Amino acid sequence: MKRNLFALLVCLAFLAGTTALSGVAACTEPTNSSTSPTDTQAGNDTTAVAAKSYAYEVVRSFPHDTGAFTQGLAIEGETLYESTGNYGQSSLRQVALQTGAVEQIRRLSATIFGEGLALYDDKIIQLTWKSGVGFIYDRESFELLRSVSYPGEGWGITYDGVRFIMTDGSSNLYFRDKVTFAETGRVVVRDGDGPVRNLNELEYVKGEVYANIWQEDRIARIDPETGRVTGWLDLEGLLESAGQHGPGEGGGTVDVLNGIAYDAAGDRLYVTGKWWPRLFEIRLVEKQDPSG
Repeated sequence: MKRNLFALLVCLAFLAGTTALSGVAACTEPTNSSTSPTDTQAGNDTTAVAAKSYAYEVVRSFPHDTGAFTQGLAIEGETLYESTGNYGQSSLRQVALQTGAVEQIRRLSATIFGEGLALYDDKIIQLTWKSGVGFIYDRESFELLRSVSYPGEGWGITYDGVRFIMTDGSSNLYFRDKVTFAETGRVVVRDGDGPVRNLNELEYVKGEVYANIWQEDRIARIDPETGRVTGWLDLEGLLESAGQHGPGEGGGTVDVLNGIAYDAAGDRLYVTGKWWPRLFEIRLVEKQDPSG
């Protein structure tokens, strides 16, 4: 009888110890041991709500040079700054908003393909596609002040007031130091369907990043802290709304939607495309039925 009681006590003690150890393990185990800090920054926000859907209203349209293969766009007051691409045709331009007239131009070497640009302080930064170099100019004179380097391709760039945000055609947004241009972080851009690839020209708008998606007639609104797409702007039919249904003015070809500029002082948003004959000021209209 005593032996049976002793055995019972030993068994109970073992079970109690096992439960206690399990409790300790439960308290100390990471909530997701496979998630690194980088992964957390890369848009793994499981609490995110579905992206909103937007249509557009055209407020006004303006002439745009059909010889401009638009890669980057920015605005200050009534002056546009534009980066154009293609080998042998790449340039940095200052353009009058109202007339589309090119007021100042700096042509790039025929071996360089121009890409996105951004305004910051009293300067302009312009990326290149495969040359691994960015050019920093004086905004007023277009004098080249210095160059910066980066690995891989350059597509789009914007400035949030503290740092540069850059794309390379992948689903990543790269954050870069304003002075050294060193990478300081990155996020993966995602919506409900997974990573959003082909991120192209960028613009910083009221705390969000607006991104052209290469070869698509839509713009993603992105939370730069999480990488989550908060909204999709559908611009299908925009060029046709100006009576343009085929080749550009003078019989030239039109290419894809590309180029976003935001006038923060006037709260005005502008878009255009490569070789497009018009530049549009638009207003976003939220769709009540996201599938519509």
